Amino acid sequence: MKMTFLFFLLLGGLCNLNVAAQDPKYVFSEHLNPVQYKNYYLLTLLQQNAAVKKGIQNDLELTALFKSKSLKIADAVRNCETDVTCLSTAFKFTEEEIAAVSKRLTILFKQDESLSNMVKNELIPSGCYLMYGHLKPVELLIKAWEQDAKALNFTIGVYVAGAKPNYPKIDSIAFNVKDKSYLELVRTNAVLSSGKSDAMFFEPAITFALTALEINERDEAGDFEPMRSGVNKASISAISTTSFASYKYSLILVPGEGPEERDVELSAGGMLRCRLAAIEYHQGLAPFIMVSGGRVHPFKTKYNEAYEMKKYLVEKLKIPESVVIMEPQARHTTTNMRNAARIMFRYGIPMDRAALTVTAISQSRYIGGALLGRCVQELGYEPYKLGKRLSDFALEFYPNVMSLQIDFDEPMDP
Repeated sequence: MKMTFLFFLLLGGLCNLNVAAQDPKYVFSEHLNPVQYKNYYLLTLLQQNAAVKKGIQNDLELTALFKSKSLKIADAVRNCETDVTCLSTAFKFTEEEIAAVSKRLTILFKQDESLSNMVKNELIPSGCYLMYGHLKPVELLIKAWEQDAKALNFTIGVYVAGAKPNYPKIDSIAFNVKDKSYLELVRTNAVLSSGKSDAMFFEPAITFALTALEINERDEAGDFEPMRSGVNKASISAISTTSFASYKYSLILVPGEGPEERDVELSAGGMLRCRLAAIEYHQGLAPFIMVSGGRVHPFKTKYNEAYEMKKYLVEKLKIPESVVIMEPQARHTTTNMRNAARIMFRYGIPMDRAALTVTAISQSRYIGGALLGRCVQELGYEPYKLGKRLSDFALEFYPNVMSLQIDFDEPMDP
């Protein structure tokens, strides 16, 4: 079970300034790889900040760690002839290595003003590590590093070595790890990921992990990004001129339902949920409809639930495009709710007003009941608070800003 401590602190109103320091105007650069920054944001910042990067490259102990891992990787490429696990282990971080990096980052934070400024001006305001927002900045930095290291290890374990993901039916590796041709792919990835002599200590691992996701065609975390200048551009423009006080609810959330048939673009359940949402919209309850769901069912489907629902709402039900906000990454009901809260915060939709979720009776009851416990178990917090039930299909909820926290063991929807 993941950490729940901070969630209970928030319930008690005991959060300090760091928890409140996430910036609703914080925007991720459109030049970044979305699969990378969504999974490993601290490591992305370390790469992007030239002064911080130079300090890490010049640090003798971190350089020694990089050289040590490079030797391990080279040895694995030469000697792991039939063992994918042998190759993948060379890229993972051991507990001892993670602890050593934590110690050096603690020292560098105190010595290197560029690093401390990056933490205070970028890392904390991003909200990506809000679970640790009650800690001092240097302690938050260490927790962020430890989380990113675990995230890299998880991705490599599942999408290189073939370990079971949290949901094997829809998220498993695409290859037979015992096939000789697959071992050749992994060895090639290893060589390509470890060729730079001036890389930072984590760069072979992050390149190896990202390439593994790419060749598995598991880059769903980047679907439709950048959304601000793409699929949600019209909605964001409308949000800036909307008087939310004129509406009972800030938006209507429609969780997706993926079809099980490979050639079906939008399930019957998805169509009916869209129709339920359209009724509430035409009654003037909310100014926006958010459709939520990624490429989930069946395994490695090419169809995206949110995209197909938006198309249905706009083309079939004649809802204006500026009304429909896409959330195209969620893979479960837990992240339907979490990702909705994230987008509401990032796009400037009021977080202190009730929103409405409209869906099938069974899922609506689940959201109003057992789902909150599952969220605590899988995410470490409750991404929403329940409001009143309007009908079998419609339920009020209040989004929780804690939803900004990155989830380290779901690389397709972190």
